[in-house]
Amino acid sequence: MSVSETTSTPRDAALPREIWVLLAASFLIAIGYGIVAPALPNFATSFDVGVTAASVVVSAFAFVRLLFAPMSGRLVTRFGERPIYLWGVSIVAVGTLLCAVATDYWQLLLFRAASGVGSTMFTVSAIGLLIRISPPELRGRASSLWGSSFLLGGIAGPVVGSGLVTVSLRAPFLVYGGALMLTTLLVWWQLRHSELVSRPAEDSEPAMTFTQALRHPSYRAALASNLANGWVVLGVRMSLLPLFVTAVLDQDEAFTGIALAVFAAMNAAALLYVGRVSDKRGRKPPALVGLALLTVGAAGMGLTSDLWVFLGAVVVTGLGAGALNPAQNATVADVLGSKARGGSVLAGFQMAADVGAVTGPLVAGAVAEQWSYSAAFGLTAAVSAVALLLWSGARETLPAKN
Repeated sequence: MSVSETTSTPRDAALPREIWVLLAASFLIAIGYGIVAPALPNFATSFDVGVTAASVVVSAFAFVRLLFAPMSGRLVTRFGERPIYLWGVSIVAVGTLLCAVATDYWQLLLFRAASGVGSTMFTVSAIGLLIRISPPELRGRASSLWGSSFLLGGIAGPVVGSGLVTVSLRAPFLVYGGALMLTTLLVWWQLRHSELVSRPAEDSEPAMTFTQALRHPSYRAALASNLANGWVVLGVRMSLLPLFVTAVLDQDEAFTGIALAVFAAMNAAALLYVGRVSDKRGRKPPALVGLALLTVGAAGMGLTSDLWVFLGAVVVTGLGAGALNPAQNATVADVLGSKARGGSVLAGFQMAADVGAVTGPLVAGAVAEQWSYSAAFGLTAAVSAVALLLWSGARETLPAKN
């Protein structure tokens, strides 16, 4: 089904119950992820390594996600979203608990990297489920709610994590592992008998290939913006920002948690509004606004030593990421179609973010170490600006309504 698909589903149709289960699960995952975020770079440096080595720990997780993403797409196509989701969350839970007992830098790196296998499994399967069971005209809202639930957990997570690191740098990993165990149980219990989640016994419609999707300019733009999102939000924000706070702003890990919570709050605020806008006005306008804000905010974070100006830049960056995500996710869903038959298309989209999350901390960390944090954040803004240019030439994909 193409971007010109139409639907007779009422505009006020309710989202399926299964989507709310995914929202609750992403909330639990986000709490754990947010708890770990303030501790991870500093836990790495506690093993007497430098900025670049600490950034590698963040990048390793995304690097393994990147390598395993094509396999995850094939696993989802063969076995279905539900079992791959459950196995994925379980693998991350075990890897995170092992991080808590790491005795040197290399163990921490190994266990964190191994968690990336499970992460890409549950991410690709969750996106596939979200696309397949969401009414086409509510894709923006479904994407924004999914992102909002993750980010609402992210608001609480860093605050809790900042408190836990005052007790021990290992404690956040124990709590995160426990949250993931709860997530696995929740999803298994709620979706074990769902007919909507189960794939039809026979589906003759051919799957869209990555090459076919790549011919669409809007999919190419979504790849570029997801790479920028991975670089800024998943990479640099998690690796360079905590180090910038301690090295330049002369603040402790507690302030890092506050900054990450502010980002999450602004992100969630934008998500709650932009999802409906993208369903009514189109995907392209919020994507352009989001990338513009992301560019300005990323540049601004590295240009000041004033705490309030820095937090202002964090606010702008959070709003930009929140405006971008529902639009780009809905665009990929529009290109792929209602049946979400195209694991390689979803995997490719996810891989774009992982490329940014891998290269962002490595390149920006090296630039910060060799030159300055201002140069590193400036480079980060340039990556977002390139995606903005590509989106300016993208086509609108909002499905036509009867």
